Amino acid sequence: MFRVWIGLQRPETKLADTPMDTNLKTSIWQQFGASIDYLADTLSACPDQLWLASLWLTPNAKPERAQFWYVVYHTLFWLDLYLTGAEEGFLPPAPFTLIEQDGDDPLPERVYTKDELQAYLNDCHKKCQATIEALTDETAHRHCRFGWGECSFLELLLYNMRHVHGHASQLNMLLGQKVGPQPDYVTQAKNEAS
Repeated sequence: MFRVWIGLQRPETKLADTPMDTNLKTSIWQQFGASIDYLADTLSACPDQLWLASLWLTPNAKPERAQFWYVVYHTLFWLDLYLTGAEEGFLPPAPFTLIEQDGDDPLPERVYTKDELQAYLNDCHKKCQATIEALTDETAHRHCRFGWGECSFLELLLYNMRHVHGHASQLNMLLGQKVGPQPDYVTQAKNEAS
């Protein structure tokens, strides 16, 4: 069973690579998968005329960073990266590159298509489900370090879920404002990636 260490240092003994509580893993997947499905539904609902629409004003940044396609790409890139738990050795699938990690704020060489991003989303959906299904106490406690801070892999999964859901909500709100009612809020993961 997953152990929570609140206010105490985790013992220095190595955790046995024991299976994680099935109910906990199922609950994490149902909610994380729902966030990915919400993003998928929103991506599918985007009409061509809004693919380059901006979600917000960007007076101090490149305007493309606020465009619908870029917010989807950004969300998927970090979803994929955080599911690995480390920047070292990570490489997104073609045609995507590591440019999203570059601190000089560059943009991809071109606008990605809806089909490209949908395929990436489907891959991330499968990767996320497999990652959660494979969780053990040991992997949940694995230490992860990024430029913004450090946390356990379990906490990184929760952070990642919030990141996906936040951007899916922003995208959905833009569609609601521009074209009317949008996909319903997803309460639990669908059985399979679309």
